[in-house]
Amino acid sequence: MVIFPAIDLKGGVCVRLMQGDPDRATVYGNDPVAVARHWEAEGAEWLHVVDLDGAFSRQPVNDRIVRSIAEAVKIPVQVGGGIRTLENIEGYMAAGLARVILGTAALREPEMVAEACSRHPGKIALGLDARDGMVAVEGWKEATGTDAVSLVRRFEKQAMGAVIYTDIHRDGMQTGVNIEATRRLIEATTIPVIASGGVSTFDDIEKLLPLVPLGLLGVITGRAIYEGTLNLKDAVLRVRG
Repeated sequence: MVIFPAIDLKGGVCVRLMQGDPDRATVYGNDPVAVARHWEAEGAEWLHVVDLDGAFSRQPVNDRIVRSIAEAVKIPVQVGGGIRTLENIEGYMAAGLARVILGTAALREPEMVAEACSRHPGKIALGLDARDGMVAVEGWKEATGTDAVSLVRRFEKQAMGAVIYTDIHRDGMQTGVNIEATRRLIEATTIPVIASGGVSTFDDIEKLLPLVPLGLLGVITGRAIYEGTLNLKDAVLRVRG
């Protein structure tokens, strides 16, 4: 299982939001590139970068910083936030990003997402952010009547690299991952799933390990590694072992 350290960008610095609320942000680093290099040095195998300003503005905002991160580290980087067009995707791919995450676009522009998967097989991820099982879009501000399972099934035949499933209620709250909802999604699709939201300690990651044979690819962690309730280096070594 891959542990993805999260680098969330807002105003050019690293932050973590509580339940996706921009008014409940904690700054964890003024130099995102230095933060990226730190997590790489701690043994991270991937980085998960989110342009929060982009998600709220509906277009990439911190893309220069994202590119700088990708250039600064040797490990692969996936990015999401405000990516709505093929031009956005091509720009990130040309800059060396390993995977691009599409959330709102999956609901609004499914044909574009299908085209992106065709052009870049295995390098597009579906960002599935759910509140009480229902998908939320536009930086989590807008609830939809679409349930997570039905949305992921729409892309089952595409060359999608991963589904990133976030339980919004748990994100940034360190209350534990929603194991059952994650399991239901894994069982509903053949696309590899990455869990997100609620990791507090290694115990939360350990509870996910039985889902790996079913199709769990990894887990994203943010606040826990920044506040020290989870030691990234130790966690990476333990999941490898």
